Amino acid sequence: MKYVLIIGDGMADNPVDSLGGKTPLEYAKKPEIDALARAGEVGTVRTIPEGLPAGSDTAILSIFGCDPRVCYTGRAPLEAAASGLLLEPGSVAYRCNMVTFEDGNIPFEEKKILSHSAGSIEGDVSDAVVEALMSDKRFRAAAEEAGLSIHPGHSFRHIAVQKAADITGIALIPPHDHLGEKIGGLLPSGCENAKVLLSLMKLAHEILDRHPINEKRRAEGKMPANGIWFWAEGTAVALPDFTKQYGKSGAVISAVPLCHGIARLAGLELITVEGATGELDTNYEGKASAAIEALKSYDFAAVHLEAPDECTHNGDLEGKIQAIEWLSSRIVGPIVRALRESGTPFRMLILSDHKTLTATRGHDGDPVPYILYDSREMSPSGRAYTEAEGLAGPFISEGVSLMPRLFSE
Repeated sequence: MKYVLIIGDGMADNPVDSLGGKTPLEYAKKPEIDALARAGEVGTVRTIPEGLPAGSDTAILSIFGCDPRVCYTGRAPLEAAASGLLLEPGSVAYRCNMVTFEDGNIPFEEKKILSHSAGSIEGDVSDAVVEALMSDKRFRAAAEEAGLSIHPGHSFRHIAVQKAADITGIALIPPHDHLGEKIGGLLPSGCENAKVLLSLMKLAHEILDRHPINEKRRAEGKMPANGIWFWAEGTAVALPDFTKQYGKSGAVISAVPLCHGIARLAGLELITVEGATGELDTNYEGKASAAIEALKSYDFAAVHLEAPDECTHNGDLEGKIQAIEWLSSRIVGPIVRALRESGTPFRMLILSDHKTLTATRGHDGDPVPYILYDSREMSPSGRAYTEAEGLAGPFISEGVSLMPRLFSE
């Protein structure tokens, strides 16, 4: 028996006017996913405990059976673990996004944040921007005084680690939830250390705004990476060992550090696929092949697709629909065919980790639909995989119940 988890990040949504009142899941053509839904169980699950922030960090922890109310300290420590950065006692990790602030000779606080990813900046260029920033004498001196270092993340996401940092009361806001807004009310606040982070953000903008890398990007019609944004703060974290908890070995295939960090901390294998970008242009076939190969050695394989979430943050509704369709045809379909052709019995769980709303381009903590399919038996729901159809099926109040249900015989 093999077990498969498929996460389409942020693919659940609310009805969209331009789609005739349908959600992207209702509008998308996804026959491979819907076939599993009709033959299996379709329901709704609350992946994010009430009172916790709506995001992939809290949601995916829940999906993997790790109660975020117990083990969640913030997103950044999970991502740090993916690159082997283990926090010392008293240290804090932050997500450090490359962002785009609007151009113009106006006060920093009056500027709007236009992109949380500097226009989906290429990984090598993003790393070069960080290296340029850390090599600047003024910024390096200020960062050293703050006890802070930035570790390149090969995407728009980097990790900052600050030694001996007090974050009691700090308020750091997710940038993707406030695109197009003035940043004055969104900047770090709540404690003395927030002032330190804010001063570094201001200095970084001053240095990067007219840096040659960004002037070149402007000339090419691209958004400049003219700022950094600290958020998702957290201290050292420990997660339950997955194999000891469920008696199953496993691997995780993803392009984003968050999933690989959770995998590393839970004792699962990390698999990185060449050409996997975390964007719409990711290597779908490579991810499917990696899962098929992993299942030859492991009991469990998880595949995470970031594209639906990123497309929504970028205001790309067409891209979100395409990502859902490709998840179905280029990942789910090939994995199911390979397992059936080999005569391997399997159970498969498919779901969106959280909603990402076309209307706001931000996350939402409402429950999301799931599919639970078993190749050995028919428990036909007769329903497609959509938010509305999920509401007609079972309701699971705790996301941590999903993994035991997947492994249930």
